[in-house]
Amino acid sequence: MDSLIPQLGLALAIGLLVGLERGWRERDTPDGGRTAGIRTFGISGLLGGVAAALSLSLNTPAVLIATFLAFTAVFAWYQARESMHDESFSVTGVIAALGVFALGALAVTGDQRVAAAGGAALAAVLASRDLLHGLLRRISWIELRSALVLAVMTAIVLPLLPARTIDPWGGFNPRQVWLFTVLTAAISYLGYIAVRALGTARGVLVGGLAGAIVSSTAVTVALARTAAAGGSPWPLAGAAALAAGVSVLRVAGIVTIVAPSLLGVSGTAMLAAIVGFGASGALFLSRGRVDGDGTEPPRNPFELGPLLAFAVLFGVVSTISAVLSIGSSRGMIATSAISGLFDVDVAVLSALRLLGQSASPEAVGHAVLLALASNAVGRISVAIATGPVRFWLPYIGATIVAAALGYAAFVTLPHFEWAGLLGTPNP
Repeated sequence: MDSLIPQLGLALAIGLLVGLERGWRERDTPDGGRTAGIRTFGISGLLGGVAAALSLSLNTPAVLIATFLAFTAVFAWYQARESMHDESFSVTGVIAALGVFALGALAVTGDQRVAAAGGAALAAVLASRDLLHGLLRRISWIELRSALVLAVMTAIVLPLLPARTIDPWGGFNPRQVWLFTVLTAAISYLGYIAVRALGTARGVLVGGLAGAIVSSTAVTVALARTAAAGGSPWPLAGAAALAAGVSVLRVAGIVTIVAPSLLGVSGTAMLAAIVGFGASGALFLSRGRVDGDGTEPPRNPFELGPLLAFAVLFGVVSTISAVLSIGSSRGMIATSAISGLFDVDVAVLSALRLLGQSASPEAVGHAVLLALASNAVGRISVAIATGPVRFWLPYIGATIVAAALGYAAFVTLPHFEWAGLLGTPNP
């Protein structure tokens, strides 16, 4: 009995939380003009908890099943009358009520944490209607199809790929290569969706920061071209510096997901570099106003052609790194420096794969930082090639500041390994 009271309280709270969102959305409807509001949804959750408690007490699941079917029939009937009156075809209210009832029952019969999380997620999804509908209006069919095709390929093809290295040097693991390729594309897709949702018309700063999650080099080229066309060079250089900081942050996120133990080696240096880029970018932005777009719409990172090309390049670089790292980690570090000029993700992931196999955490941390430094050199090169001196000179200054802070943090702060996290990334 003592445990049943908080369980029923959670069932009631789940209903009240969802009912709060439903009631607020229909707050202008007069009393008696809607099927369910905050009180009805709260009682629905409590009803699910009571039905579940009776089923457990009587050891008869039929009680819960019968109550659920009766609740569904009554609620759906009233919702149908309201829909005919309002000439609406939305079934969201019925599905939400069924979800509240089921979560209320789960709060009594199952894991209360799962029930609470499910109630919060249900309320959040209901409250995100305008955001989700707006997002659907902005996404084209080609983008949606690419994401769906990739999801199918991941769910079907990934389990079929060999989960072991198939080359004599232990560098090419098909499942691991594909998994990291999907991971990188998914992170890039977040930035791509941000640009699509916000729109590049909101300015250089928003578009540049979001676009940097996809490709900081592409953002740098776009900003340099804008400066060459007559845009204010200082704030454009500031936006490029902030985009570079986002790129470092993106790599830090990949390291955190794939091999968090490396944060004890390279995390402080990456954090210091992010601070350097951020401070320099803020300083440059204060010297003028950014007008116009300044960024080109980023390419969809879920396009199958570039995605497969990335996987092939990743596999080749991983194999070369494995070959060169036999007996020494210098080959892996050299490979990271060279490949980082073209694609920092390939360089970083290729080094992370060797953690716990043929490379130590310290060596892999060095390779990650060197790949970032090499990629920064690549961005400077394209900035010089496409932008005026007044753009790339302050951008080089920001890069030097970030590199100096990162190096200082790397050589002065202690390195450490996180117990229990060290090991080879799981395929």
